[in-house]
Amino acid sequence: MVNLDLYRVFYTVAKSGSLTKAAEELYISQPAVSRSIKQLETQLGVSLFTRTHRGMTLSAQGGKVIFNEVERALSLLNEAENRIEEMKNSATGVIRIGASDTIFEYFLADKIVEFHNRFPAVKFELTADFTPDTIEKLKADKCDVAFVNLPISHDPDLKLYGNCMRLNDVFVAGEKYKELAEKRVSLSELKEYPLILMEQNTVARRALDNFLSSLGVELRPSIEVGSWDLMKRLVLRGMGVGVIPREYATSQLENGSLFEIKTDPTLPVRSVGMLLPKNAPISYALHSFIEDFQ
Repeated sequence: MVNLDLYRVFYTVAKSGSLTKAAEELYISQPAVSRSIKQLETQLGVSLFTRTHRGMTLSAQGGKVIFNEVERALSLLNEAENRIEEMKNSATGVIRIGASDTIFEYFLADKIVEFHNRFPAVKFELTADFTPDTIEKLKADKCDVAFVNLPISHDPDLKLYGNCMRLNDVFVAGEKYKELAEKRVSLSELKEYPLILMEQNTVARRALDNFLSSLGVELRPSIEVGSWDLMKRLVLRGMGVGVIPREYATSQLENGSLFEIKTDPTLPVRSVGMLLPKNAPISYALHSFIEDFQ
């Protein structure tokens, strides 16, 4: 049976021309190098080296005969090892991400582009859905990582990394309700205005309702919507007052088409979290991607 370590020692001695230098290069003792050479010579039945006053030279009938083949063989093995190492440390394959349309648009899109520029061989599969459905898809192995609106219930099968992105919920309105821009408004005063809120099955709506309930305030919407974009469109057209994360309405707030209503008290801060299945293997590509969020 071929002992590759013996051939590596032979090759190193042949290249360096010295048992001492070979031992230093291989990080082993000189006696260990001598034993390896003797063992290989016994195995092959020939003398591989001739000792001279200058050191070790290849023997004509042994070392010189096999040196070129050994060099090619070790080169091929090194190339194979390098290719395996490169595969282990290069991002390839597919990353399956689950999140809502809004999280993709306002949080993940730029990060996905940046990652693609660094690792163009990685492909992405994006699945958009509400947070509860995204969580179920993660548990059903339909995505590798999920980005969800917090808070969510604890799940022992999932590992949560919180606060990937802060969300500051605010009441917003358009020109039709400009009187609300001139004062600080109590939450109970907003009962007098048509309200546009997210649907009840969303994390954002549950968080709002729970906060209002803790204050003894009940706000009933005139319209319920399933997306922040639709909410912004309706608010811009004067259909009512909306509640939206400030981060999702930055351009409208900056250009003045919408204004933020200052409320007393302000709404609590929420965040986007990252979910991974517990104990699931993580590819190098996925590991590299999620590093930016931890």
